[in-house]
Amino acid sequence: MGYFRMKGGYGRRLRTALLAVAGCIRLCAQLPEQLYQSANRIDSLRAGKLYVAVDNLNFFRNNEWATVMTPGYTLPGFRLQPKVTYYPMKNIKVEAGIHSLWFWGTNRYPSYAYSQLPQWEGEAASHVMHVLPYLQAQVALSDRVQLVLGDIYGGANHRLIEPLYNPELNLTADPESGLQLFFLVPWMELDTWVNWTEFIYRSDIKQETFDYGLSVRLNANRPESPFHVYFPLQAVVQHRGGQIDATDLPVQTVMNGAIGAGLEWNLHRGLFRQVVLEWDVTGSFQHAGSSWPLKSGYGTYTALSAGIADFRIRSAYWRCDRFISLLGNSLFGAPSLSVKDAYFERPEMVTLSMSYSRSFAAGYALGIDFDLYQRFAGRLHDPASGISRVGAMSNYSFGLYFRINPSFLIK
Repeated sequence: MGYFRMKGGYGRRLRTALLAVAGCIRLCAQLPEQLYQSANRIDSLRAGKLYVAVDNLNFFRNNEWATVMTPGYTLPGFRLQPKVTYYPMKNIKVEAGIHSLWFWGTNRYPSYAYSQLPQWEGEAASHVMHVLPYLQAQVALSDRVQLVLGDIYGGANHRLIEPLYNPELNLTADPESGLQLFFLVPWMELDTWVNWTEFIYRSDIKQETFDYGLSVRLNANRPESPFHVYFPLQAVVQHRGGQIDATDLPVQTVMNGAIGAGLEWNLHRGLFRQVVLEWDVTGSFQHAGSSWPLKSGYGTYTALSAGIADFRIRSAYWRCDRFISLLGNSLFGAPSLSVKDAYFERPEMVTLSMSYSRSFAAGYALGIDFDLYQRFAGRLHDPASGISRVGAMSNYSFGLYFRINPSFLIK
């Protein structure tokens, strides 16, 4: 029986569905889940308990990009987040600690724009280290609704598709902070948030900046069913502006969105764990400002993945027309990041990803991945030199990751 027709015994069925979903996640967990995601539900059995935890993610990632599209770079370093977690009541959780990001071979770190690290100019304002306070307050208002203030569950926890969110930001971006709301019922999983990235004072010489996001997954049947059908709806809006700054920069608002349909084939035994087919239509719109050379665009994204034991193989086809990718991998956008104000005409791309992840115990996980991006021949529109023919471009990246996230009961 589908969720849209379910009546009666709602609380009991909701708890049963949540347990089943959690079991499916443990069974089908792959690299993003084990290395980047965090449990966002409050465990009522921990009421009155105090924990100390250390969340450490070590990484070495190398990107070999075609220079006409975007420059390549390497990321060797680690993230370290020691914190204390307290559950004063069965529906309240408070976490406090320190977040830090370190790269091997440098003693300079930018003071802003951590979502755009490859584009940072080393001579700009910098710090000798990058350390931030971490504070998260979470309350379960009911079995369905959870509210988070402060540092929220960001990155891979939003489950955005790659054209809308680059998985690499799980390594380099600061923790998202602001406000987040979860609404979970058997037929829908909703995550909406505001990530405040730049606060300003009166007469400041920078713009106020924040991102708004929405990630909804409509379930046509139970997620643990052998064949599960779902419909994702996603949106990211980036706003830059403010009324009290002292800059002459115009207000800038750019939007990304996606809507699609997916089919999961869940296997509960044997080497094959899960096969997923998903198709999405994406769109971008520059509502205000001129920070990008394109006003609006669209794209289509078709992905097929299979979980085989501890491995995951994923292949996807991407085609777009004047699409701007705000937080996604730059290879999915039409604009060129190497040539100012230039963009590609209707780029097409095939991707192949292979990853391996292994959990040694609760809080210890190893991951390896390799990604190949094959863009087909096309035309580059350059305001300075006109239209030129660009041949096919092969881009690839690989990485090694190890997450250490133990938790110790103190009281």
